[in-house]
Amino acid sequence: MSMRKGHAGTLESNDIFITIEERERGYGIQIELTSAVEAQYGNAIKHTLTDGAIKAGLTDLWIKAVDKGALDCTIQARLATAIDRAIHPITEGNK
Repeated sequence: MSMRKGHAGTLESNDIFITIEERERGYGIQIELTSAVEAQYGNAIKHTLTDGAIKAGLTDLWIKAVDKGALDCTIQARLATAIDRAIHPITEGNK
């Protein structure tokens, strides 16, 4: 599957800004997480991101997430949107 860079979310309170980029085969899923609650919830956030990527069929992906206290359902929704935007980018002729 060929995809572009995708992103979703905001830097507002209770949200998360996610950027994804497909990587070469064998890269795995690498997550760069910035969160004020990383000590308490970092592993759970990374698990949600990894699980969502695998469910979408993506195994070689770089994910950057800037968390501002997002709930699990918000993390899932933002990741799904970033993936969709990376796979189906809006182009000038497809607005």
